[in-house]
Amino acid sequence: MTTTLITGANRSLGLETVRRLIGAGHTVYAGMRDTATGDAARGLGAHPIQLDVTDQASVDAAIAQLPTLDVLVNNAGILGASFGVDDLTAASLQTVLDTNVVGIVRVTQVALPLLRASANPVIVNVASGVGWPRYLSAEGHDEFPVTGIPYAASKAAIIALTVQYAKNLPGMRINASDPGYTATDFNRHSGHQTVTEGTDATVALATIGIDGPTGEFHDRKGRIVY
Repeated sequence: MTTTLITGANRSLGLETVRRLIGAGHTVYAGMRDTATGDAARGLGAHPIQLDVTDQASVDAAIAQLPTLDVLVNNAGILGASFGVDDLTAASLQTVLDTNVVGIVRVTQVALPLLRASANPVIVNVASGVGWPRYLSAEGHDEFPVTGIPYAASKAAIIALTVQYAKNLPGMRINASDPGYTATDFNRHSGHQTVTEGTDATVALATIGIDGPTGEFHDRKGRIVY
């Protein structure tokens, strides 16, 4: 049985990832800041655990509850409160980076001993095409109209972080996923994809074998190339 931890798993893309990986036969631990919001995940058969990626003690306690770990899906993230230059502050950038980027490092570093004991350790970091400069700068892409800086910078950092983790841990399969423009609370449900479509890349990368790709960035159609 594959044991999986998903952060930010109480709603939206995280909850759909819970549903799909349970359907694929995984035992899923659904990390969330408040387990009182975990009824939906619990109803799917997941095990909700309290996990705030910005709190080291919370991360330590959550990982300590896991008997084993084969797959880590770093899904937790925030949009932030800055959407242009005029409302940008160092504090608003720091808040987003602490959750979206440093949060991945907090969880991954504590989870590494369990992952190293797995026969097929896998990490999926949920990034975004908003962190891909080619998409941000090319008209016609969904990402082009985005002007916010913190969220885009955090997702770009996640992609680079993923590549570097993969280089340092060649025995693991470590990749980043792009959900695409999916209807979620982040965009007031304006996205043109369903949450199922938005989790296609994450689920595909979470279920790869030991001969699967590593250090790559994928959307639902496959690898995103430079």
